[in-house]
Amino acid sequence: MATDRAWQTWREATSRALYGPGGFFRTQAPAAHFRTSVHVSSAFADAVFRLARSAGLRAVTDVGAGRGELLTTLHQFAQDLDLLGVEVANRPADLPDAVGWSDVVPDTLDGLVIANEWLDDVPLDVVEVDSGGALRLVEVQVETGDERLADPIDGRDLAWVERWWPLADAPPGSRAEVGWPRDDAWAGVVRRLRTGIAVAIDYGHLRERRPYAGTLVGYRAGRLVPPVPDGSCDLTSHVAVDAVARAGEEAGAASTVLTDQRSALRGLGVTGTRPPLTLAHADPGAYLAALARAGEDAELIAPGGLGDFCWLAQARNTELPPLKIRAGG
Repeated sequence: MATDRAWQTWREATSRALYGPGGFFRTQAPAAHFRTSVHVSSAFADAVFRLARSAGLRAVTDVGAGRGELLTTLHQFAQDLDLLGVEVANRPADLPDAVGWSDVVPDTLDGLVIANEWLDDVPLDVVEVDSGGALRLVEVQVETGDERLADPIDGRDLAWVERWWPLADAPPGSRAEVGWPRDDAWAGVVRRLRTGIAVAIDYGHLRERRPYAGTLVGYRAGRLVPPVPDGSCDLTSHVAVDAVARAGEEAGAASTVLTDQRSALRGLGVTGTRPPLTLAHADPGAYLAALARAGEDAELIAPGGLGDFCWLAQARNTELPPLKIRAGG
């Protein structure tokens, strides 16, 4: 993809590579490059549906809707739901007519807002500790992915790193991904929410366990690849979920639950339990179907995989249904 400058900050380069003209999310079907919970099992959509119903919510907005897979399944579950997908790509041709589509988050939101693997694609800058201990911005060569250190950071970047990803005692080469653009993006969602619940779902980390090597990677055709911001692959990094949660509270969230997907989905009825062997004798076809479904459900909650995703649920003018809190947190 052509660029105006060979060297850019990671935030600039990622913005262009993912969302610019001809960018990854405008031209590529995400499911062709990586699997999300939506693609693994319809049980994920069923859990979203149960969450909406348990809170008495009749609308679901999917921010970062991909090609509308979640919304299509929800429409099959309940045609009375008011469904809207938010995505920079054009409306999918096979999306049910009753499902709305927009390239921007509406000014006002009501109901359940789901942002499944959205925040990890909000572009961020990367900073690195140099040999003298200074925090310097990392620039990337947009066609090759080569990097170099640029100016020391200051202002909001420095304030965010000092508060949320401290590197004061970190050795040279240690990195931080400067997360305030994600804080702002999430705060914008919560601020627009008049009545309802907003849920962000992503791989994430907490202040006391930040990865000093950073988490920026690329995905192409189902494989991890070097992060090159040329528009040919997804560029993603894990989310500082505690910083995002605080931003949501400052934007007006009255209640917050931070848990993991394994706990949340189990609380919403996803167990991954294998069917009884007696069913295999009574109805072999039903047994095989139930066994396949159990395998899909188990993948959604598997430790070391999708089960480790963070769930951040925040509510305004609505009671949060009880979601299971992960052990120890």
